[in-house]
Amino acid sequence: QLKLVESGGGLVQPGGSLRLSCAASGRKPDHYAIGWFRQVPGKERQGISCIHVQSGWINYSLSQKGRLTISKDDSKNTVYLEMRNLKPDDTGVYYCAALYKENFCGIGDEYEDWGQGTQVTVSS
Repeated sequence: QLKLVESGGGLVQPGGSLRLSCAASGRKPDHYAIGWFRQVPGKERQGISCIHVQSGWINYSLSQKGRLTISKDDSKNTVYLEMRNLKPDDTGVYYCAALYKENFCGIGDEYEDWGQGTQVTVSS
């Protein structure tokens, strides 16, 4: 199982950008993907994007596509989520999670190991 640690959250003005990081450690499985999710108090957790680490397959939420770029650095065992043109509605705790599956990933899949989250606040 993987241990995941998110970082890069903070306070940003509307229209600004942030890059979140998800660093993975522990015994790496042969096939896995990393997904990003947002949680807002009182609302259902929302899947944002995922990337399969071995195949490079990428999936984005339709509502977020265009403002996001997910990427990975295999040498650092890190997955990034770059967010642009941020809006107040993007505020929330962002989590990354691991999906143990071959080749593909979806934001609706069953993710198993979760990080502790990083807070993103978009406000002027």
